[in-house]
Amino acid sequence: MIHRDSSKSPLYHPAVTKFERAYNVVHRSINRVNYFTKEFSLNKNQPVSTLTPELGEYLISYSVGTPPFKVYGFMDTGSNIVWLQCQPCHTCFNQTSPIFNPSKSSSYKNIPCTSSTCKDTNETHISCSNGGDVCEYSITYGGDAKSQGDLSNDSLTLDSTSGSSVLFPNIVIGCGHINVLQDNSQSSGVVGMGRGPMSLIKQVSSSSVGSKFSYCLIPYNSDSNSSSKLIFGEDVVVSGEMVVSTPMVKVNGQENYYFLTLEAFSVGNNRIEYGERSNASTQNILIDSGTPLTRLPNLFLSKFVSYVAQEIKLPRIEPPDHHLSLCYNTTGKQLNVPDITAHFNGADVKLNSNGTFFPFEEGIMCFGFISSNGLEIFGNIAQNNLLIGYDLEKEIISFKPTDCTKY
Repeated sequence: MIHRDSSKSPLYHPAVTKFERAYNVVHRSINRVNYFTKEFSLNKNQPVSTLTPELGEYLISYSVGTPPFKVYGFMDTGSNIVWLQCQPCHTCFNQTSPIFNPSKSSSYKNIPCTSSTCKDTNETHISCSNGGDVCEYSITYGGDAKSQGDLSNDSLTLDSTSGSSVLFPNIVIGCGHINVLQDNSQSSGVVGMGRGPMSLIKQVSSSSVGSKFSYCLIPYNSDSNSSSKLIFGEDVVVSGEMVVSTPMVKVNGQENYYFLTLEAFSVGNNRIEYGERSNASTQNILIDSGTPLTRLPNLFLSKFVSYVAQEIKLPRIEPPDHHLSLCYNTTGKQLNVPDITAHFNGADVKLNSNGTFFPFEEGIMCFGFISSNGLEIFGNIAQNNLLIGYDLEKEIISFKPTDCTKY
């Protein structure tokens, strides 16, 4: 994984200011809820890859087709389909790298409407083309972001820890001809890593890879040129000292997503119970690699912020963005962040200081938690410097404190 602001990043834009980056982090967090709200209402060898954060999201590098054609896609545990921009591109975002041409891949095949992949899927964004015989997909995200195109089979290739490559034939991939995403990005689309049948981890789980993957997220504001990995495989076990695990929770109508039971947050010795609400099921929180800021209920967040503010001796400032809850001017000053722990069912996860405050602009640090207004999300900034392992067979997620710049 490579931090998006690293000079090694294919997305490195020196002209983008820190304020612009931070502004996008906040508003991507807001837009993600719109995406999930719509999705939920519709009910539906160790391969390894480099990840690159992009405005609070992380890119996975992989190759598609025969011969292999290298592309990048947003690694998204909150999405359940792999798609990329394809030629001919009727409406596409400005992709700085070449766009995949399926006619040049000898292994590319459109999936027909008569296929069980098209007919028997529970995915609501899969349908048959009007008057045609090609299975199609259509998916929308927060804001105006979307992708529509043909559902296809093609080979997908990942690098591996041995230095060679691992080929996965007949992977279901969305070949997008109408796409709206961020312009001027090397990203080709999205690599869904959710629990749905068309996500990448589900599709490769029947191979030697199994149903496990892990990642370690470098802080998005890191200046390091180091990189770490997204790793697949049966041997991907987060183990050793300080490892804690919590069960995945199945929520009716939302079985394709990773929900956990959050019991409390602690600030120093002060524990704030999360379950002091009318419905115990609302203790469920979505863990998501695609949402930067953690989103919590208003009343809980207010109490949480008050305890954090009590521990910090600097004077508070008015947040530069109204969505933010707590900010400090750190020019010439040290921000001493109190110990903050997320208490999941069976797992007390101490958050790294990079996972609790982030630089909004030069000299201003802000709390990485905002109001949820309905859907609670454990975002990727809070996941910084944690080795996180997903075991879809045992249905557990494990956490281990790790310096991700060295992983």
